[in-house]
Amino acid sequence: MNNLNKLTSLIETWAMVKGLDAAQPEKQMLKLMEEVGELAQGLAKSNREQVIDSIGDVYVVLTILSMQLDLDIRDCVAQVYNEIKERRGQMVNGVFVKESDLQEG
Repeated sequence: MNNLNKLTSLIETWAMVKGLDAAQPEKQMLKLMEEVGELAQGLAKSNREQVIDSIGDVYVVLTILSMQLDLDIRDCVAQVYNEIKERRGQMVNGVFVKESDLQEG
């Protein structure tokens, strides 16, 4: 088991012990927005430690939200990776734009 899978399993166990796996996903979504806001603040202030902490917090909250929705975050990430792994596109103003969106404009 790789390190991220091991950590994800530990997060899931922690969440179950705390009863978070059975809590309301709507509340967890609010928590996700709070953590994303802290990430944005860290980026805006060039605070590397806050950015690192916030990215970790976002992952923890997404893991718990996945559990509440009876999903496995690993499956969600695998599905999206399979969608993007051969995606073509280009950088536009510092943002990757997929090929199909470039053709629409």
